[in-house]
Amino acid sequence: MSGTGSTAEVGTPSARSRALAVLRVRSRALAAVLLPAALAVVLVAARMTGRLAGDPWPAVTLAVCAVAALVLLTGGIFGAVVLRARPAVTPTVPLSEAAAPDLYRLVRDLADRMDVPAPSAIALTPDCDSWLEDRAHAAHRRAGARASGGIAGPAGPESEPGAAPVLVIGSPFLWWMRVAELRAVLAPVVAGTGPSAHPDIADARGFVRGLDAAVDVGSRPGLGWIAHCARLLLRLCRTDAAEMERGVAAAAADRAQGVDYGLRIVAQEQVGLAYAGWDRLLTRVALPAWRMGRWPAHLDAGVVSALTELSRRDRLADEFTSRLGERPACDLLEQPGAVDEATSLLAARLFHGGPAEAGPDWSPVDWAAYPEEVVDRKWRTEASRLHTALDALSVPAGLPRSPQAPQTPPKPPVPTATAAPAAAQSPAPAAAQSPVPAGASGPAPAVTRGSAPSPAPSAAPSPGPAPAGPSAGPGRDAAGGGLPASVPPAEDGFGGPTLERVLAYLTDPTGEAAAGDALAGRIGGDLAREERAAGSAEGPGRTGGADTLPLFPLQPPRSGRDLLADHVTALVCCAAVDSAGAAPGLDWLDGPVLLVGGRRRADLAPRVLSLVEDGDPAPLREWLAEVGVRPEKPVRLV
Repeated sequence: MSGTGSTAEVGTPSARSRALAVLRVRSRALAAVLLPAALAVVLVAARMTGRLAGDPWPAVTLAVCAVAALVLLTGGIFGAVVLRARPAVTPTVPLSEAAAPDLYRLVRDLADRMDVPAPSAIALTPDCDSWLEDRAHAAHRRAGARASGGIAGPAGPESEPGAAPVLVIGSPFLWWMRVAELRAVLAPVVAGTGPSAHPDIADARGFVRGLDAAVDVGSRPGLGWIAHCARLLLRLCRTDAAEMERGVAAAAADRAQGVDYGLRIVAQEQVGLAYAGWDRLLTRVALPAWRMGRWPAHLDAGVVSALTELSRRDRLADEFTSRLGERPACDLLEQPGAVDEATSLLAARLFHGGPAEAGPDWSPVDWAAYPEEVVDRKWRTEASRLHTALDALSVPAGLPRSPQAPQTPPKPPVPTATAAPAAAQSPAPAAAQSPVPAGASGPAPAVTRGSAPSPAPSAAPSPGPAPAGPSAGPGRDAAGGGLPASVPPAEDGFGGPTLERVLAYLTDPTGEAAAGDALAGRIGGDLAREERAAGSAEGPGRTGGADTLPLFPLQPPRSGRDLLADHVTALVCCAAVDSAGAAPGLDWLDGPVLLVGGRRRADLAPRVLSLVEDGDPAPLREWLAEVGVRPEKPVRLV
């Protein structure tokens, strides 16, 4: 313990000296504001005593007094903004002592063992991290128990003057870690309340947080000068503030060395594992559901399943499953299910920007219902979007596919003023020359997409406006000519939402995949219009500045080929479900999967990429024949 104390004596004074350096920046800024006023006082006093008589001192004194008044007014406004601006508060789920008495008891025991103040409250965040957050700012006390946009505001002892920081714990830790591991991980975090209680460090942190909040206030119209001044002061104290935080962290880590130090090394491995499983669960499993207007209600329980699956696949993680027999940290909560649901809803807000409360268009989904209500709906929505884009590209062009040259893909049409005459000059029996798909038994059903000018009842409407140029409509043929609407459009020979239609369109023996590029561009445009429409619908309820949600969007940019591959895969899965007895499924690490005969088929992706990137349908056709999928059979869409 003597070594621990000596190191702590080195860390705390270092943080204190850096805090004093930050406060000196504040003192110098205050001196710069008061300097013109002091000069004005000297000039006025000299004038009154007769020491500065005659010209030009009256004019100089008046000018200096005017400048001093302006500087004082500006400095006063800036100081008031810094003092009253509400620093950003991390969106969390507050956890009262009645909801987790055992967890509060564990944290207080840690604080007593390390001889530091106990945190004033505990909150949960849907992230794999833990930290201390000061919520004793005057603006937080004025906010009281008010909740802003569904994010719980401070309403307890943590907002009292001089209160200890709030302990924010990552919710995945509670479900994946055991009680002893959680105590070891939280020890250095709780130890940080000791240096945080020092007046100089607390004052310096408050000054930096006030400047940061002032930058956000300066983003409003007419207050840009406030943001400029705040950024200048932040640049001047940035290095000292960073070194102060490093000193505080070093002192806290050293103080916590005497508490479960050996177990902490093992627990840190669980932190990395939990982060990997949590990230995979959000991006592969939760994000598809959020895009469909559903939010998984038990993400924390899902991360346990994801990490257990990871341990089963990875031999290096096998040893981690042996600890599952110990008491999980979520047993420290009185109602783990309710807490899991609250953190899952908050995760949807932070990472996707969903509403703050559940509603008809934003409802929870259980893991048991996920395959049917999310996976199947996702596939059919993407399949519908794919056929809508294909209609927009192939139907207006009226391009027949001759049986003598079935390998030549139709070039993507470019809408021009001469498109309609060119289409009108096409031979009348073009539709009759289209090849009949192998295995087809009779004409296509009457209610299918593309078989008539009016859309099929099972087909979803186009998410965006039709492209400029000729298009199908009442009283006009599909090519934009003068033929009556009752004449079937001479498209690509495959009416309706069938997989065969997509295979024929994307087939390109040259390997250039020009048709695929056009189709991918159309899908990307339609998807962008859908996202813009959804954003404009939610726009009036969103806030700006530091409270803008989502804070951490999980939608990485995808290329056109990736989007096309996803949509073709979705159509193949729909066809497999409709004609081959397959079923949608959920993999905890990979998200939506296709189950054939109760087993996952993971060999579909490379065959779809061969079609999309090279225009080669042979591998995919072999896969379809093996599974028993009939590509000429119409697919049920949403």
